[in-house]
Amino acid sequence: MASVASEDLVVTRAGLNDWSVIRGWAADESWNPGLADGPAFFAEDPDGFFLGRIDGEPVSAISVVNYGTDYAFLGHYLVRPDLRGRGHGLTTWKTALAHAGDRTIGLDGVVAQQDNYRRSGFQLAHRTVRFTGTAPTSEVPTDVRVVRSDDLEDITAYDGTCTPADRPRFLAQWLTGTGHHAVVRRTGGRVTGYGVIRPGHDCRRIGPLFADTAEDARALFAALTAEAAGREVAIDVPEPNTAGVALAEEAGFTPSFETARMYTGPVRPYAEERVFGVTTLELG
Repeated sequence: MASVASEDLVVTRAGLNDWSVIRGWAADESWNPGLADGPAFFAEDPDGFFLGRIDGEPVSAISVVNYGTDYAFLGHYLVRPDLRGRGHGLTTWKTALAHAGDRTIGLDGVVAQQDNYRRSGFQLAHRTVRFTGTAPTSEVPTDVRVVRSDDLEDITAYDGTCTPADRPRFLAQWLTGTGHHAVVRRTGGRVTGYGVIRPGHDCRRIGPLFADTAEDARALFAALTAEAAGREVAIDVPEPNTAGVALAEEAGFTPSFETARMYTGPVRPYAEERVFGVTTLELG
């Protein structure tokens, strides 16, 4: 797949070897990308990443990752600052969106782009607020433990109740990525929540934090922040989850960034009340 625009912009699929360029641009925008996100992102849909180049030099990027036959997620929409306003972003956008076919597309849009997304058919679902703060020193609850390989099947099933699409390939990498620390809580053998904390460009990021109840979320949050005690941590909380907002505020975290979850159409029902922290703004 390739598309040509003004100034000989050529848009083609990007590979994992291009990831350092995309991650670097995201870091420059203060999005705090995870240091080891690439393998998990590409595991879900290796054909869902695109770069625009002029004379071989990367100038634009986007991802449209397909989850199954009904849902896709758009992220990493970036144009090099010195080449903005020339139509390169729009050409890259149009080329990549074709990859989604007739799937509903979701995204977490920064404030500056939300009006543009509305004009492209995206409708607001809710705001998401990034809370940032110093991880408190806390004890790891006795009923929360590190995820093991024999948890993967149950966690994958649980994750599917908290998201608009199943994502087993992504999770297999996300739970075990370099520097990723994943924990699970079980009650009577049943998963009642899980969470991951990982190193980011600017600070550590929690995501996801999925839990049945505020009590489950608080126990998982304590285990995750214990791993990063004294260091800066960020978590992206859907604003409608008032218990999630309260949890972040109780820890002394304060708002530092916001996005809007937007969709082009309907998504399958999922347990939004269990989402105390979004997995990643880049892939949903």
